[in-house]
Amino acid sequence: MTGTVNILEIRCGSGHAIGVLELDNTASLNALTLTMLKTIQQQLLHWQHDENIVSVIIQAAGEKAFCCGADIRALYYALENDPAVTAVNQSIAATTDDYIQRTNNEQSYLAKPFLIDYFTLEYSCDYLIHHYPKPIIAWGNGLIMGGGLGLFIGASHRVVTPSASLAMPEIKIGLYPDVGATWFLNQLPAGIGLFLGLTGADVNASDALDLAMADHLIVDNDRERLIKQLKHYPWQNIAQERVGTVVTEILTAIATDSEKQRPPSEMIPYFAQIQAACVAPTVDIVYEQMKAISGMGTWLENAKQTLNEGSPLSAHVCFHQMQHYQQASLADCFLMELSLSVRCGLIGEFQEGVRARLIDKDNQPKWLYKTLSDVDTRLVDCLFTPLWHQQQNPLADLV
Repeated sequence: MTGTVNILEIRCGSGHAIGVLELDNTASLNALTLTMLKTIQQQLLHWQHDENIVSVIIQAAGEKAFCCGADIRALYYALENDPAVTAVNQSIAATTDDYIQRTNNEQSYLAKPFLIDYFTLEYSCDYLIHHYPKPIIAWGNGLIMGGGLGLFIGASHRVVTPSASLAMPEIKIGLYPDVGATWFLNQLPAGIGLFLGLTGADVNASDALDLAMADHLIVDNDRERLIKQLKHYPWQNIAQERVGTVVTEILTAIATDSEKQRPPSEMIPYFAQIQAACVAPTVDIVYEQMKAISGMGTWLENAKQTLNEGSPLSAHVCFHQMQHYQQASLADCFLMELSLSVRCGLIGEFQEGVRARLIDKDNQPKWLYKTLSDVDTRLVDCLFTPLWHQQQNPLADLV
């Protein structure tokens, strides 16, 4: 997959500048290649030490998407060419013990180094954005999914346009909500994060604001207005620690004119029912309660359809991460997710999901387990077993 990140510095007065990172992989809805992630990380690290850069904008080329997520095709083909993964796929239906034994043999997988490199870099970028010392404006238009939401959610100033649609749809492809979602979904009101993880439901611009997943709604045409105001602001009179406040004031003023373009809420009408449905000791009970939510809207029907068609194993993984990591720090969540993502990749469920949804497009994934009740919880426990001691984890420096 080709893809690049366009780098621009918008010159302001007195030698100051606004850094701009533009995701440019429009043929794949701005999916994040390894090269793109390297560019993002390197440029953000450079700009954080450049005293002339007062703020950063992360935006995307094209109108359809901010970013649809990771380069899952590259991950798929790395797994497709690994004989050890194929062997696991052929044996796991017969015995969970076989997978548990194989996954603990770290040398048996050719794809493992690529998975580690990709997810380490992706999560490092996400964490850097969460803790960036300068304001980052994320301009979220169109689809903001998976890894794209991982970039967006950590920005200090998160702008959605009326077309924005946020989602963590990994259950559709046999993965789980990663890129820090263990942390940020658990910051949402009780039950909402679990619902989003189990259904992959879309969160439109209005709901994103109400859930504090976004900060400002601004129409697409006002992006140039924003850039113009940032460009001509007298930054030489502002201490760096006040730049964030100034950016907030500028965005708030512009957003006032966009309020009439705010789309109708889709989730909030079901809010109480969703919260009630997600209170249960097991994912099986949550599943039944979510199916019983009353309503006829397209949004709810799509959520229920994904709930029915998603990976049962992924549902168990999502339930586990939402239940057992509610108090974990962002850094600890990323360390856990790195190990979990590699293990989930090697099990073959993700590979099968991508095959069915994106490669062969038959939309008939052959999940490892047919139902939630079929899932062997020993396998879930195995997936959450760390691959490394904390000091050896490639993300250990985050802690």
